[in-house]
Amino acid sequence: MAAATPGSRDRYIDLLRVASLGTVVFGHWLMAAVSSDGIGNLLALVPPLQVLTWGLQIMPVFFFVGGFSHALSYRSLSRKADGRPVYAAFLRARLQRLLRPTLAFVLLWTAGALAVQLAGGGHGRLTGAALRLVTQPLWFIGIYLAMVAFTPPLLKLHERHGWGAFAGLAAAAALVDVLRFALGVPYVEFLNFAFVWLAVHQLGFLRADGRITRPAVLAAAGLAGAVLLVAFGPYPLSMVGMPGEKVSNMAPPSLALLAHGMWLVGAVQLLAGPATAWLARPRVWRGVVAANGIAMTAFLWHLTAMLAVYAAQLALGIRLPEPATAAWWAQAPVRIVAAAALTGVLVAAFKRFEAPGGSSITEPGSGPRAAAGITVCLLGVLDLSMTGLGGLLDGHSATLIALPVTAPAAIGMALGGWLLVERSASPRSVRLRG
Repeated sequence: MAAATPGSRDRYIDLLRVASLGTVVFGHWLMAAVSSDGIGNLLALVPPLQVLTWGLQIMPVFFFVGGFSHALSYRSLSRKADGRPVYAAFLRARLQRLLRPTLAFVLLWTAGALAVQLAGGGHGRLTGAALRLVTQPLWFIGIYLAMVAFTPPLLKLHERHGWGAFAGLAAAAALVDVLRFALGVPYVEFLNFAFVWLAVHQLGFLRADGRITRPAVLAAAGLAGAVLLVAFGPYPLSMVGMPGEKVSNMAPPSLALLAHGMWLVGAVQLLAGPATAWLARPRVWRGVVAANGIAMTAFLWHLTAMLAVYAAQLALGIRLPEPATAAWWAQAPVRIVAAAALTGVLVAAFKRFEAPGGSSITEPGSGPRAAAGITVCLLGVLDLSMTGLGGLLDGHSATLIALPVTAPAAIGMALGGWLLVERSASPRSVRLRG
């Protein structure tokens, strides 16, 4: 695959995809503070370390990369379709690579969680926390599915208005925060799950068309905005959610997080030139291609590996030091290396589900079914990230958009939605680019 890479491919985008997921994985391993009392967050225990999230919270870069890839993929498929509708085919192709490893992960963990609970072992403090924690990172997959679903209309908006489309989404995010903090309008903050992340996604469209010509200005404006909003506004320092905080920059996303995303995008754009030259080396590019082929699998299973390392410590009678103590920091490198090694084993076992598949052109009329399917699917994935897998037998539920949903219902929604999208397309031998 590395040898067959066309000269026109933007290799830097592939590097950013791998680097952003890798940074998130490392951040999760570092932040997990497991003790005999349960699973906590290192950044909550040592608040000054929250400034690290300004570098470790790199998920905006992944969504930026998604915007770039989605623009290229949708345009490529549209050119090959000769005027036929391609919405269902676009959704199907994007979901194949994303949902196959995700649903395999969910079903395997559900089977394990069910077995533990049937045996009466799901109520321990550590076990219960693990069953809640393991699905939390799935929130980003739900948001990413929403971005895929909105790509065609927002790409048209971009082609008509360019930077104006991004500015409109950013202004909407700012208005939501004004209504939330200044006027106290209830529930309006949840609109920023769309406005903030879609604005970052829109920056990927601008990158695809070569319209981010002044990355230093974008980075400076974003960094200055984030600093001012945190210093003088109601926004916390941390760019990730903290336990018990009244205001979060992440859930729901805030204007400060959008400013953070802007500076990250500007910063990575400034590095594009030297990074592209580095990626021209065959050995480096082979490594990036190989990593891209397993990145999603590694992301899905990295918390499983971390939890297994802690479980092994307990089983072997190795004392778990109190988080943030000198002994805890001394053990941290060993735990991270062990988690990385075990993640490699899990990737070897489950990477088959991430194998890319072909895409297809659809016949007219299949778009509504695909739209309904991806909506149901993303809602199921988002809800599963909130409910966790504890209480499968107890009817434990979480509220999403004012409706309580249980974990079994969420899993059914994710599977049913995926099947709707899969059945919306008539297979033809056309493969997506990107």
